Amino acid sequence: MDLESISEATSGAIGSLLSTTILYPLDTCKTRYQADVRANDQAKYRNLSDVFWEAISTRQVLSLYQGLETKNLQSFISQFVYFYGYSYFKRLYLETSGSKSIGTTANLILAAAAGACTAIATQPLDTASSRMQTSAFGKSKGLWKTLTEGTWSDAFDGLGISLLLTANPAIQYTVFDQLKQRLLKGKQDKSAKGSSPEALSAFSAFVLGAVSKSVATVLTYPAIRCKVMIQAADPDDDDKTKEARPRIRKTIPGTLSAIWKKEGIPGFFKGLHAQILKTVLSSALLLMIKEKISATTWVLILAIRRYLFLTRGRVKNA
Repeated sequence: MDLESISEATSGAIGSLLSTTILYPLDTCKTRYQADVRANDQAKYRNLSDVFWEAISTRQVLSLYQGLETKNLQSFISQFVYFYGYSYFKRLYLETSGSKSIGTTANLILAAAAGACTAIATQPLDTASSRMQTSAFGKSKGLWKTLTEGTWSDAFDGLGISLLLTANPAIQYTVFDQLKQRLLKGKQDKSAKGSSPEALSAFSAFVLGAVSKSVATVLTYPAIRCKVMIQAADPDDDDKTKEARPRIRKTIPGTLSAIWKKEGIPGFFKGLHAQILKTVLSSALLLMIKEKISATTWVLILAIRRYLFLTRGRVKNA
């Protein structure tokens, strides 16, 4: 078993779970704001804060957490798959190439490959969580009902753009790894066998996480907003009308055209500040938590492996 990859995946998944829960209300406000595509004089939300005040005025503050369980499940699985794949691909590359370090180009390719695996594995959960967040406050449906109210192909809405957006974590973690290597340069290159790997301080991990995610978010934001719009729940209509009318499938060209006609060029960057605030804080918290618990996770995994070996030895001797 590749224990190092499992340790990386576990610590990354736990970090994602905690950061997602802490920042979920902000994520809900951000998603609803991005999904609102109308002319400026008809926009439901003129600012990010309008979403929050709507929840307060309608006494639906707890609805800012609608879809949290699905989002946490999606985040945990996606980060586990991503960190495991990224760590595994890096080890495989180093072993096959004989190199002692990974260049920027190779790092981008490996990160994109891990991101593609993650997008395919978790797309239905990602789509469901987006629909729950953009449903009317207090009217969000459960995971199973959200996924089954349309065809199974609807559950994979936005998969194409999700694969395109593998460039986002690829850029983020490449920038983070390169900055981390420079920061740790001069320290011990390799830890003793069986000992915990070198870790950044909490503050350093937070700063590097914020910088790396900012770069990735600015470069890929138009695609990010397009994805939110494709996955968003349809506007609430009369129930009878909604049942009689099939769901209109949203496409990337159609979504881009809607943004261009109703909001112009600025529309492609609507909500950028909210996206940066949420993703930077989320990624920085994730990487900070991951760095701080990675050593503990490594020790626990080694202890579990030792316990299993001892148990197996006793069974054989019995």
